[in-house]
Amino acid sequence: MEKKNNVSVVLGIIAAIIIVFGICIPSIFRENIKQVGDEFSKKVDRLFEDNTFYILSSSENEDLDEVVMDYANSKGYEIYIDHAGTLDIMQKLNSGEKYDAVWISNSMWLYMADSNVVKISDSKYTSINPVIFGITKSKAEELGFVGKNVYTRDIVNAIASGKLKFSMSNPTSTNSGASAYLGLLSTLAGNPEVLTEEILQDETLKQNLTTLFSGMERSSGDEDFLEELFIKGNYEAVVTYESSIISINKQLEKNGREPLYAIYPVDGVSISDSPFAYIDNKNDYKKEIFKDIQSFIISDEGQKILQTKGRRTWYGGVNNNADKTIFNPDWGIDTTKYISPVKYPSTKVTKLALNLYQNELRKPVHVVFCLDYSGSMFGTGYNQLKSAMNYILTEKAGEDFIQFSEKDKIDIVPFGTNVMGVWSTENGIETKDVLNKIENTSPNGSTALYPAAIKALELIQNEDRDTYNVSIILMTDGQANVGRFSDLETKYKQLGKNIPIYSITFGSASERELDKIANMTNAKVFDGKTDLVRAFKEVRGYN
Repeated sequence: MEKKNNVSVVLGIIAAIIIVFGICIPSIFRENIKQVGDEFSKKVDRLFEDNTFYILSSSENEDLDEVVMDYANSKGYEIYIDHAGTLDIMQKLNSGEKYDAVWISNSMWLYMADSNVVKISDSKYTSINPVIFGITKSKAEELGFVGKNVYTRDIVNAIASGKLKFSMSNPTSTNSGASAYLGLLSTLAGNPEVLTEEILQDETLKQNLTTLFSGMERSSGDEDFLEELFIKGNYEAVVTYESSIISINKQLEKNGREPLYAIYPVDGVSISDSPFAYIDNKNDYKKEIFKDIQSFIISDEGQKILQTKGRRTWYGGVNNNADKTIFNPDWGIDTTKYISPVKYPSTKVTKLALNLYQNELRKPVHVVFCLDYSGSMFGTGYNQLKSAMNYILTEKAGEDFIQFSEKDKIDIVPFGTNVMGVWSTENGIETKDVLNKIENTSPNGSTALYPAAIKALELIQNEDRDTYNVSIILMTDGQANVGRFSDLETKYKQLGKNIPIYSITFGSASERELDKIANMTNAKVFDGKTDLVRAFKEVRGYN
């Protein structure tokens, strides 16, 4: 993409020269020059269109980039790989963004493609990745999960009794979270032939799932951050890909810490099949590139490389010869037993299930938004902030399955030179008054970021963590010039509680300051400089 932009700059310079000196060139020649320039521009565009093969890949496949890139380099292909969350991938494709292939985590999402916008074909799965529970081995032994058959009901009972808590990626923004959720839903429903709308309304099923998710203490908007979260924090269980558990365990053992023990419920496990599919843009040359790359990935050579990354390349069956240094039996990873895969529902039922999770089943949240109303926000920044909050705090967010529910609590802490007050609602769908205050408050003054963050901690510090997941979201467009980081650090350490403080950058915000806050609280910084609404959308996947 950078090369194409450079060519566009050169063409622009040529065009400018022609315009400047055009008065010295007869009109007939100017027309000829313009025609030649247009044709040259089209040929340049065509050249790069033909030679660059664009792949849209799930973020959890990032460690597989080198598999494709190394092969592409050996064949002289120019490859560009873009990454996004699984549900974001489908939104990108359905909105018309142009790619030549998609490498997504699970075939079920391809059924959400709008055939009027994107033509997907030639899909073949490339590896198998079970989504399972990883529990610290001492905790797994304490629960009696080692060396025996474990059912989903056993895990629910452990959570209901307060003996187990876990972290997982968000079902409404990630494949591992959605796959795990749909699998749990299916097994707790008794593994029906197919999940239906009627089954989703079963009150006993909903109560069992509510009990299960009450044990979720941290949510992540992507699988990579979930790995970082677990390695940096002090958690006892995680629900994620088998390959992620392998990756986490390598790092835990390197750090001298206890590894996770893999649990495969015998009544069903969600499977992700990582399909590599063609996007038909009527370009025969690119289709040949696609076929060549796909053939390599599923070849014996390609499959062996994927195995080194912790991916199974055999579907559900037994592999007695798997590399034990990767698929380590000491970690509970068993390639000698058949995995019973759960069946995924239709696209319609999947969407209904995701809405059910967001509105009824998930653990409620108490979130504090700290919003920058300093003078530098006046104008464009202020308008974009209002637009972002109007999206997050209304039914519009339901289009992306990130809406608040009536069980959620929301606090808004506006700040300029000082903290300007606290606007609250204890019902996440009753936000009209809060939105009116956001709309009718004008930017002014300096940037009291640290006092605002301290105020947010005070609002949330005594919340019942068994009932609510808590988080703070800072949004700023500049450098904090009121208060000090050390003041926030002292307050945070005094509390001694794991409260993540996420940040969204905007304008000339200091990422260095915000990174320090994220590192202290095991959180993350999001870039809102180009699209503030999208940044707020992303951060909602983490709380």
